[in-house]
Amino acid sequence: VQLQASGGGLVQAGGSLRLSCAASGRTFSSYAMGWFRQAPGKEREFVAAISWSGGSTYYADSVKGRFTISRDNAKNTVYLQMNSLKPEDTAVYYCAARGRGSWSTLIWEYDYWGQGTLVTVSS
Repeated sequence: VQLQASGGGLVQAGGSLRLSCAASGRTFSSYAMGWFRQAPGKEREFVAAISWSGGSTYYADSVKGRFTISRDNAKNTVYLQMNSLKPEDTAVYYCAARGRGSWSTLIWEYDYWGQGTLVTVSS
């Protein structure tokens, strides 16, 4: 599976962005998907995850109520809708695919990673 993240950019605090992650391959619908982020000088951290069917989602406390993860298996794409953005949301955002089991918050349990897309939130 190859993943291509897009949709990042510069936005003012309080604004919104929608990230997309397009996947190649016919088995996308069998993968749980996750979004992670890495701010400058910090470790990569979990943001959100979704099961292969889209029926189960999970969020980091820091984004709960502001971000929404979704997927369209017909389009081989997973999305991250980000609302009420804060300067502390500034980071490179990565999508990842997990080929075994359901979603996970753990970086090492994901098998494939996209290249990342930069989100910058100005105050």
